Amino acid sequence: MRIISSLCIAFSTYSKIPMPNVEWNDENKAYSLCFFPLIGLVVGVLLGGWLWLCDFFAFGMLLRGVIGTAIPLLVTGGIHMDGFMDTCDAIASWQTKERRLEILKDPHTGAFAVINCCLYLLVMSAVLSEVAFDAWTSIGMCFAVSRALSALTLTHWRKAKDTGMLAGFARSAAQKSVTISSGVFVLAAVIVWIIQLGFRGLFPLLAAGLCILFYRNKAYKYFGGVTGDLAGWFTQITELACIAAIMLGGKL
Repeated sequence: MRIISSLCIAFSTYSKIPMPNVEWNDENKAYSLCFFPLIGLVVGVLLGGWLWLCDFFAFGMLLRGVIGTAIPLLVTGGIHMDGFMDTCDAIASWQTKERRLEILKDPHTGAFAVINCCLYLLVMSAVLSEVAFDAWTSIGMCFAVSRALSALTLTHWRKAKDTGMLAGFARSAAQKSVTISSGVFVLAAVIVWIIQLGFRGLFPLLAAGLCILFYRNKAYKYFGGVTGDLAGWFTQITELACIAAIMLGGKL
């Protein structure tokens, strides 16, 4: 029952998919981060279905890219994009760590958040307009990997503060289980990438690795650790980087 409750909490928190109501206590949240990557798989399957429809009906590249970009946002309700935008504002402020953390929680949206969001959506649309349907499995795994790595870092990296949703999930998390489940998802993605893409399957793996290094540097240098908003920022950039790596690899 605790496993089912953790699954429901994960999907209720990080997606708009309807779930049964369960009690939000530490026991029920213990394994919620283990199921975080499953939401990415749901996004991947839906995106794969959309790419198939685009090929079947010969839809244009613009429609292919725009709707493809909207699918993850519709599934997640934009929770990760919200963190992405807040983080872009905080980084661009060039303020102290304390002030940056305050900006993350500021309900107002700054110019840099809007600019970076628009750029992100344009680039993702362009990338998805270029990907082939036969690579949809590899592309779908990018959404699982971004969340698996996010869960792993949320559990093990230093927290910027001891309060907030992230801190609550981290305290409740069964760290060993999160580590194992995240590792399984990443390993499964690598296997899929290698089988489907050959040596080009190393490209998204390299992209994910570079995103982790970039994430750690920004989180520790500018914020003193990770937060929920930073995790959303990392999830978004990792998805884009991995999908772009697959797209570019397919052009070689």
